[in-house]
Amino acid sequence: MDDRRALGYELDEIQQQMKDLEIHYEQYFAGVEKREPVNARKNLARRIRHYTNRRIVWTDLKFRYQGIASRFMTYSQYWDRILRLIDEGRYHRHTARLNAPKVPDMPTEKTAFNDRKEADRLQKELAEARKVCGIKGDAPTAEKVASFLDSQREKIRERYGDRAVVFSIDSSDGKPRIKVSLKK
Repeated sequence: MDDRRALGYELDEIQQQMKDLEIHYEQYFAGVEKREPVNARKNLARRIRHYTNRRIVWTDLKFRYQGIASRFMTYSQYWDRILRLIDEGRYHRHTARLNAPKVPDMPTEKTAFNDRKEADRLQKELAEARKVCGIKGDAPTAEKVASFLDSQREKIRERYGDRAVVFSIDSSDGKPRIKVSLKK
């Protein structure tokens, strides 16, 4: 039982070392790290090769080792391909995102104008839908519609991300509502 537990711990350590190596390579490819993690890769390859010709009698640990070994080979091929592209000068590091200053999401004049235009359009459609549904009273003003859209902006962003959305009026249940859907 101790051999099994020791092998399990060893595979845990190898797996963690592979995750760390993957992170170091991604940082190297992004330009954060200045040197390729060659020594860490050699050490990990040595640890994996140590179990290549050994007989692992526990099926679950053997399966786990084979998965780790194949994942390491896949990563090695990927890293070698990217390194070859770097040597040939055909790989472009994506450092623009790293160096770009963080700009808070502030509404611009163009966005505010489009929001105002959208609110006016929705207010007119909402007033018309209220008449069709036979709802008496005044429809909400364009300012109220705009403030409602502003209050719902974060929920819309959570649900749809930064993808373009379209607002429409839905009165299928007899009560007009503002409906949000993805732009096609």
